[in-house]
Amino acid sequence: MDDHQRLDLTERALEMALQQRHPKPGLLLHHDRGSQYTGARYRAKAEAAKIRLSMSRPGLPYDNAMAESFFATLKLELMDDKPFETRDAARTAVFEYVELFYNRIRMHSALGYRTPMQAEWDYQTVRTVS
Repeated sequence: MDDHQRLDLTERALEMALQQRHPKPGLLLHHDRGSQYTGARYRAKAEAAKIRLSMSRPGLPYDNAMAESFFATLKLELMDDKPFETRDAARTAVFEYVELFYNRIRMHSALGYRTPMQAEWDYQTVRTVS
């Protein structure tokens, strides 16, 4: 979370995700067509990690429906219609919401009423056994 959307922000986020998650080759990473995702360095980092990039079609927000739904849920469940007192307070609240609640506790109907962590565990288990 930062106060800009420059290229280095998305590159750092991708590096952080690679270090924390260690995705297997062939992961499909979907995002919109923002210039921060189309830069040569970002694409090279993804390619080096054997990540396939997928982008929304121009003018079709439905291609990004899952992300749009997540942000709507985040705003609904986390925000009180009042701004956070500081950027650090917002950063902490978003981190706790995503990492401690949304991914580990909150059931998702699109995932068969499992948490994202349960769904990922099941997916990884099936891929390992297969």
